[in-house]
Amino acid sequence: MKRIWIVGASSGIGLELVKRWLSDGHRLIASSRNATSSPSLQELLAQYPNTLALLDLDASHDEGINDCIQSAWETYGGLDTWFYNAGAYEVMHMDAWKSDSFMKMMQTNYMGAVRLMIPLSQKFIQQGYGEWVWNSSLSSYFGLPYGGAYSAPKAALVNLAESIQPELKAKGINLKIINHGFVKTRLTSKNTFTMPQLMEPADAARAIADALEHESGFEIRFPKALSLFLSFVRFLPYGWSLKLTGKAL
Repeated sequence: MKRIWIVGASSGIGLELVKRWLSDGHRLIASSRNATSSPSLQELLAQYPNTLALLDLDASHDEGINDCIQSAWETYGGLDTWFYNAGAYEVMHMDAWKSDSFMKMMQTNYMGAVRLMIPLSQKFIQQGYGEWVWNSSLSSYFGLPYGGAYSAPKAALVNLAESIQPELKAKGINLKIINHGFVKTRLTSKNTFTMPQLMEPADAARAIADALEHESGFEIRFPKALSLFLSFVRFLPYGWSLKLTGKAL
């Protein structure tokens, strides 16, 4: 039985993981900006009053971060897994660029993890073990037209994870990243283009949970075809890769 804190748990992949892990017998803390008023989470709380706790947290701001961390840590007397799933997304064409939208995605998709990891690291180090899982995106592999405000902080998150993984491992903390493709959520509902290999949230959550249980590698990535294609684009010479992605304009 693991003690798991999911940040970004009120919808999509996060909510489906809460359902999956509660049914597997784990103890969960589910956080989002309005976790305590989420009908879906309230329904689960009624079903699992002893193994689910709800905690309101806005990872895009410093206010209340330390109190939330302390509350999450004390709920079950420590944590085995911290799962960072918070995300913001907006498609922007050049003529609609807004600095506040860039800032919102940077604060949520990257800085939110940083805000939490600094104080959390001390608690995990003192505990002597633990697992961190950061949900990124296959878009971190290569910048795509109209999606840079989203993919740039996701790429930064992956780069940070690569950088700190050896230090964390030496302290008994296992850090993993998830790079996945398109999942049918309120965020991707904003897209007006065809999304190849679009997945249902429950299927994505199942893939993540199964991989975390059975695989030991640093990266979890899916679906296979899309991840292979973007890996191929990433390693092409820029003259070829940019010409290829330019066709999406």
